[in-house]
Amino acid sequence: MEKIKFAILGCGRIAQKHAALCAQFGELVAVCDIDSGKAETLACQYGAIAFDAMDKFLENIPGTDIVVICTPNGLHASHAISAMQSGYHVLVEKPMALKTEDAKQMIETSAATGRHLFTVMQNRFNPPVAALKKALDENWFGKIFSIQLTCLWHRPASYYTRSWHGMKEMDGGTLFTQFSHFIDLLYWLFGGVKKISGYVSNAGHQGLIDFEDNGVVALIFDNGALGTIHFSVNSQEKNREGSLVVLGESGELKIGGAYLNTIEFQQFRNGKELLIPANEKGANEYGTYQGSMSNHDKVYENMIRTFITGDAFYATALQGFKTVELIERIYAAALLEN
Repeated sequence: MEKIKFAILGCGRIAQKHAALCAQFGELVAVCDIDSGKAETLACQYGAIAFDAMDKFLENIPGTDIVVICTPNGLHASHAISAMQSGYHVLVEKPMALKTEDAKQMIETSAATGRHLFTVMQNRFNPPVAALKKALDENWFGKIFSIQLTCLWHRPASYYTRSWHGMKEMDGGTLFTQFSHFIDLLYWLFGGVKKISGYVSNAGHQGLIDFEDNGVVALIFDNGALGTIHFSVNSQEKNREGSLVVLGESGELKIGGAYLNTIEFQQFRNGKELLIPANEKGANEYGTYQGSMSNHDKVYENMIRTFITGDAFYATALQGFKTVELIERIYAAALLEN
């Protein structure tokens, strides 16, 4: 079988990880960025062709199978739609989009063109999270009483300086850029939400960002469980916590660490324990800050299997839509405190 051919649109920091995986799982044939220097640098590393305009890029990469969208959040929808309409399958970085109507149009374009729309939701592959999903599916917890999600990360001023980060139109907000993976897990693990309230504020990044840098949210899930979200990018110097607590009638569990990478406590009436394999992976490193656990290789493994065999992808585009929808609802319900 011939190597799967990839092209990357957007050559920022996350594109470096995608480029390495494109080369590992196939061949990187082209890259594009409006900053021609970034495009040339990345292209030279992998023997790819560099472009500085999307139209030329999409018109001149015949034989390419999958276009990877790594552009700013606010461009994900339009760029993914253009790529699918040009005949390419698409892998889009998180968040899928910043508006539900855009995410819906992406799904509709995928259906109309017959092109796959793959999304990145790598936290589902964290070993403790995968183990929790299995326990929930096997009803280890019984009725779920309450769910607590805590995300305390660090984003320095330099992260937002001379960048699209912090701009409402391109970034979308802290829940979209930093914590959409965590919001995805709430929907994936526990289902829909019927009521939302909360507060957000910009406590430590005034003059740098157009939106909140921390917030508290209360949720009532469709299954009756109560939930809370406490999120912030005001942690000092480094990411401190990415945790999830689940309390149920028959079991309780806390997944902790800086990015949902450890089990801090667990107890189940069935006498079982969640066992997770030793994992030496750390977080995605971006110089002055960290991201989520590095599971992009699992995303690519799953995508390649789907592309070749037609097996179901690990995360559907509809689930990506639901994540965008839930974040929209949280922002609509949360009151801004100054």
